[in-house]
Amino acid sequence: MRVILLLAIMIFFSGISAEAGEMTQSEMYEKRMELYKRTEMTTGVPWFYIAAVDQYERSIRHVRKDLPKPGGLTGIYIQPEYWKGFANPDDKDVNPLSISFFNGFGQDGNGDGKADLNNEEDVLFTIGNYLAQYGVDDTRFRIALWNYYKRDKTVGAIMANAKVYRKIGRIDLDEKSFPIPKGFNYTYHNTWGDRRGWGGRRIHEGTDIFAGYGAPVRAVAYGVVELKGWNKFGGWRVGIRDLNNTYHYYAHLNGFAKGLKIGDVVKPGEVIGSVGSSGYGPPGTAGKFPPHLHFGMYKDNGINEWSFDPYPHLKAWERAERKK
Repeated sequence: MRVILLLAIMIFFSGISAEAGEMTQSEMYEKRMELYKRTEMTTGVPWFYIAAVDQYERSIRHVRKDLPKPGGLTGIYIQPEYWKGFANPDDKDVNPLSISFFNGFGQDGNGDGKADLNNEEDVLFTIGNYLAQYGVDDTRFRIALWNYYKRDKTVGAIMANAKVYRKIGRIDLDEKSFPIPKGFNYTYHNTWGDRRGWGGRRIHEGTDIFAGYGAPVRAVAYGVVELKGWNKFGGWRVGIRDLNNTYHYYAHLNGFAKGLKIGDVVKPGEVIGSVGSSGYGPPGTAGKFPPHLHFGMYKDNGINEWSFDPYPHLKAWERAERKK
């Protein structure tokens, strides 16, 4: 029965062997989802868990110099030593039996008799079987992630990805929105890196978008609310982590959208609060500067997190909305 199933999978996957570079973006998403669904069928692990790990790995590989850039449909990277087994003398071993003998991680996912680190089906099948050992609910998935990555922020980012994919039901989620909707007056220029003096010398880690009190503030991307509350610098603020493991920081708000809470999945264009002038003091302090939205962006690479200039992204999202 297993042989028949693997042969069926091999026939199915033969139709998606084209190079990713030859596909359109929509075709890549379609084929990627097919891989996730087939991995779910063979391992019992829900596709959105597989997709969440894959998307996280892809996001960090784009910003890490010590990892190869993703070049195919999927983005999961497993170190060769881990795949074949650390004591395995054959650096190019693809034999599932010898890999298993040396306690290697790699498995044969498409039934061709090889456990090939460069084969996307084998990699997804291997990751799926690893996760399946723990179970298929959120608690067990979280434990599996911790034992694999040993980093809380990584576990949180992947759990957020899974939450978005499970709720939205698809993976083609590249849409972006400008934080202030059309029809409201606003102005901004590049203020990232400017000096700030209140509370000690520091640099400005964001772009200030000046608008009237109460102007709606919107989520710019699909993501999960990671933070909500007061900070003496940012006042009332919201933090949202998107599917590219980028943290979006909205500060100096006048208030939050009704019902918004930590853990919520948000979509591009969804109102999360309103423009205010809160901050620079204890909870409730406001009016120490003109009303504006402080918008910051932070990138995590699986090791550390840093701020980067959001201005070019804001301009691009603004232009895209004007063209609609």
